[in-house]
Order: sequence, then C-alpha cells, then structure tokens
Amino acid sequence: MIAIIDYNAGNSHSVQNALGRLGAESIVTADVKLIRAAGKVIFPGVGHAHAAMQYLRESGLDKVIVALQQPVLGICLGLQLLCRHSEEGDTQCLSIFDAEVKQFQPAGLKVPHVGWNSLVQQTGILLKGIAEGEYLYYVHGFYAGIGSDTTAVTSYILPFSAAMQHNNFYGVQFHPEKSGRAGERILNNFLSIT
Repeated sequence: MIAIIDYNAGNSHSVQNALGRLGAESIVTADVKLIRAAGKVIFPGVGHAHAAMQYLRESGLDKVIVALQQPVLGICLGLQLLCRHSEEGDTQCLSIFDAEVKQFQPAGLKVPHVGWNSLVQQTGILLKGIAEGEYLYYVHGFYAGIGSDTTAVTSYILPFSAAMQHNNFYGVQFHPEKSGRAGERILNNFLSIT
C-alpha cells in the first residue's frame, strides 16, 4: 500500500488517480500508523511552504516524515519542504535535501513557471528510461538550487533542481501525475524501488 500524506496542501487526489491508472493501491491519509506501515510514501503538495510546514509541525508529521525508512517521493511543494529552508515565508523545512529554496526573480519570463519544460543531466533510478530533453509539466514560483542531491536539472530563468535524491528520499519539482507517459514512467520507477 502507498500512503499519500494528507497535510492540506492540495493535489493529493490527482496523485492518487494517477497511481490508480497504474494499478497501484493507495490511501490519502494523515494517520501516523498508516504512513509508517506503508510500503512507499508520497509527499505531494501545492501551496505555501510556511503554512504547510506549520501544519506538519502542529500535527507531528514533520518528525514522522524525516524518520521514514521506506521510499518517499516528494512532489512539487513536497520536494521543496524536504530541503533545508524556503524563502517562501522564511521557512525552516525538513532538511533532508541539502538545498535552499528560492523565489524566481522575473527576468523577462513569467513567474510562476507554468507549463512544459525539459530535463537535462538526469541520473538515478527514478528517471530510468527518461530520455535527455524529455518534457514534463511544472507549476511553481520557487525552486531548489542545484547541489549534491540533484539528480536532474531544468532551466527556467536559471538552472534548478528538477529531481533530487538522498538515501530513501526522492523529490521532483515537476508534476508526474500531469506529465503524460513520461510522468507515468517516473511513477512506475518509484513503485519499483525496493
């Protein structure tokens, strides 16, 4: 069973629908026992970093997430909250990924970054079978910088981490559940991790 963490940060059900199309059973939950017992955990999110971290701290889910031993996938805001700090609300995050989350500064391009963009420099099991230059779908106004945990890069205004990994924690800035066949492949890759 896959636990999709419910922390009032949107898009949980679209992730659950995408998993269902792949034949994977999942539950959207904030129940600590169910999250700890799950074979895999997805930490999705659309929303504001400060409000999301406040909810995680108040519910105790912040401590639960960082202690998880099974594969964990952070999506969009989920990836950002797995970093050290976010400029969005000057927020201390979960410090799994060694990266700072910063706000895009418009440089002739619209912010937030919304739409299809390509991956470069990708490595790792999560992106197995994904071609260099593959297009995936993004919606974000903040980004994680490139660092030692970066496994793929996308460029919009500047290069940023499109995917990250540290031990059993994986993260993607794009939305695999909205990225067609490439997104399905990435979700399948996550489901195959043991």
